[in-house]
Amino acid sequence: MNRIFWKRTLVCLFTISVFTAACYGCDSQIPENPILQQETSAEPDVSHFLVAVEDEPDTVDFQCTSIHYTVAQNVFNRLVEMENDANGEMEVLPSLAESWDISEDGRDYTFHLRKNITFSNGSPLTASDVQYTFTRLLTHPDSCNQDIVDIIAGASALENGETDTLEGFKVIDDLNFVVTLEEPFEAFLACLSMPAASILDEETTTEAGERFGTDPEWTIGTGSFILWKWVPGDGMLLIANKNCWLGEPKCEGLDLRFMTDAGYIIKLFDAGDIDVLDLDEVGNTAEYYLHGEIYKDRLFKVQRIGITYIALNESIEPLNDVRVRKAMQLALDRGALLAAVYGDNGYVENGIFPHGLYGYNPDLPEIPYDPEAAAKLLKEAGYEDGFDLTVSVNSASTRWELAVLRLAASMWEQIGIRAGIDVMDESEFMKLRKSGQMACYTAQWMADFNDPDNFIYTFYGNESNTTFRSLCYPREDIMERIQKARTISDRNERIHEYNELERIIVQEDAAWIPLFSRQRYYVTSQRLEGIQASWNGSVKNKYREMTILYENP
Repeated sequence: MNRIFWKRTLVCLFTISVFTAACYGCDSQIPENPILQQETSAEPDVSHFLVAVEDEPDTVDFQCTSIHYTVAQNVFNRLVEMENDANGEMEVLPSLAESWDISEDGRDYTFHLRKNITFSNGSPLTASDVQYTFTRLLTHPDSCNQDIVDIIAGASALENGETDTLEGFKVIDDLNFVVTLEEPFEAFLACLSMPAASILDEETTTEAGERFGTDPEWTIGTGSFILWKWVPGDGMLLIANKNCWLGEPKCEGLDLRFMTDAGYIIKLFDAGDIDVLDLDEVGNTAEYYLHGEIYKDRLFKVQRIGITYIALNESIEPLNDVRVRKAMQLALDRGALLAAVYGDNGYVENGIFPHGLYGYNPDLPEIPYDPEAAAKLLKEAGYEDGFDLTVSVNSASTRWELAVLRLAASMWEQIGIRAGIDVMDESEFMKLRKSGQMACYTAQWMADFNDPDNFIYTFYGNESNTTFRSLCYPREDIMERIQKARTISDRNERIHEYNELERIIVQEDAAWIPLFSRQRYYVTSQRLEGIQASWNGSVKNKYREMTILYENP
């Protein structure tokens, strides 16, 4: 990969709008938008930029993706943020909203925005921008995160096109507004900390249309960095937002490089050209960094609050037979999968809620490894000779995920399930999965907010959600219970109901195959200080806290 691109100097000095247009080819039209995000006349000096590897997204419109959130986390902010307190308990903290009041019945939330917050283009943040954000989230044709705000009164009518206004959102003045819920929902504030709830500049985003999320000039937020350049196939540059309401970030910018070649990634890191190395990106070579003496002081470990799983589509034969699904669960030695691929750096999981998540149930019965019982179940289901199955995997997945799937396929083969692995381009993978037509696939789900609702409702809360992830779970009675569980005000009662629903879905219905949660390791360059991770194990939304001590030569 040629990185000279980032360092070349323009002969003429352009405004950022002209230069951004040039990045997209000679035929690109210069946007009429006169907004300058930040005064700059040439390419920035990237020698003090933090350098990291990133998967290339198809869009950074966080309302329309459930995967790519780096821009959302760094270019935008939300009304609230989530962290863990000193005891490791979930804590919702003020962000763009400096405070809020909740009515006694738990339905009305009155938010008070901070004064004098501006987007990076200078536009002031107002309650109208929040209203627009929620409305767009419910009405955008490609939105996949509506469940963040679908509890708001009138959300379904707006989403279905019966009205063009969100009944449960009332603007009081520029800094104050009231959100009314259909029913009480304990996790509502936690939902608003999700990347997909990042607040948009109404005027710019409306004018941007389809350019929002693909064209840097039109992707405007209030966050610590500004999306300055995106070169497809190469990378992104994010420059520090010096006027950010949180103060300037501790580094001058982010140089995010789109790479998949593990050997090349390692070569660049060893040469000092990458500052944060995610060991998920380097396959078995990770062992060298995990145990190498020279890296022990630069090794950073954190527990991920997320789960690796195998999804099973119950609308496709023979996966519509619970005996087949249970056989697929029993045929996998999940502990061996974890040990073989990740060296026991994690926990085997037996449900939907992983270790570290609020509501995790340590007493959930273990799903055993029992290939004999699995073979017996297949015979009872009429598949004594096994069957053929296509298992899909996203090409953007890590090499380790693919290794897990190959080992799982070899275990299934022992009971007669002939699993062919189909590595698919990310756009095709997502298109097929969203349509509910993918038979079986492996994926990871990282918590967006620390509440079981982020897992069980996201996957099984309604027909739309379960189809969107090609689970096609048919039990309407369980979906109704999940929806009702959201409204339970007593915390213990609510968690007890979630735990019971988890047991039914995974252990009785065998609706998916939980594999494991993991610890995540990063290695840093010698010039990086201040690496931190958020409550869910990601360092990406902590980039503003990291410092680059000296420039790269």
